[in-house]
Amino acid sequence: MNLIFIGDIVGRPGRRAVKTVLPELVHTYKPDAIIANGENAAGGLGLTQDTAEELLNLGITVLTTGNHVWKKKEFYRFLEDNMRVLRPANYPPGAPGKGATVIQLANGTRLGVVNLIGRVFMSPLDCPFRVADSIVTELEEKCDLIVVDFHAEATSEKIAMGWFLDGRVACVVGTHTHVQTADERILPGGTGYISDLGMTGPIDSVLGVKTDIIIDRFLKGLPKQFQIAQGPTELCGVAVTVDESTGRAKAINRIKEAALL
Repeated sequence: MNLIFIGDIVGRPGRRAVKTVLPELVHTYKPDAIIANGENAAGGLGLTQDTAEELLNLGITVLTTGNHVWKKKEFYRFLEDNMRVLRPANYPPGAPGKGATVIQLANGTRLGVVNLIGRVFMSPLDCPFRVADSIVTELEEKCDLIVVDFHAEATSEKIAMGWFLDGRVACVVGTHTHVQTADERILPGGTGYISDLGMTGPIDSVLGVKTDIIIDRFLKGLPKQFQIAQGPTELCGVAVTVDESTGRAKAINRIKEAALL
């Protein structure tokens, strides 16, 4: 079976890129499921019910998030009620929403999706490795295959998670840094891995933000409100082929497609 993972969707330009490019990817890869990180989809920070529903209606199966998921308090209720939108599982008990879900696909496959967040250079949350171990152990009895979005800053932490879960999940994909890495591979135990899917949004930007704003911050060290860049956009991610009999990856290929204006 085939899966598509889409990197951090940034604002309206990112949503436009999904709308433009995703139909071509569906035609090419014929995915059974599409997982996308949407934590920057609403104005560059957070999600709203409208933006989440817009993306789900474009054909995305599950939306994952990260550290910006709490930016819009009105979204908390939607997190509680919707099984197709996740927040990182290693937030402490009592946080709204859920960190993992099981989706039965059209072909009958039971797909487990896990969302985790890193701790290196980020907030000191529960250990993502111990939480991953616990959730994967639970899902192994319920799912035919499991995939993980690890939203983390440090490449070392992401790589360690890939090795930690190798042989237990179909793939571990990294998000958060908005720059696609060139280290996609199949680990020895059959787990597909990439350190970062990259960003889906404006190409001529600094991680999605207008370049002059970020340059000015570096030059002067003063805070300045971010604004999403405009202009040409692209969709970044990976396509993964999974052996249904084993639940392990057979191939992983980077996607980096410009959206036509």
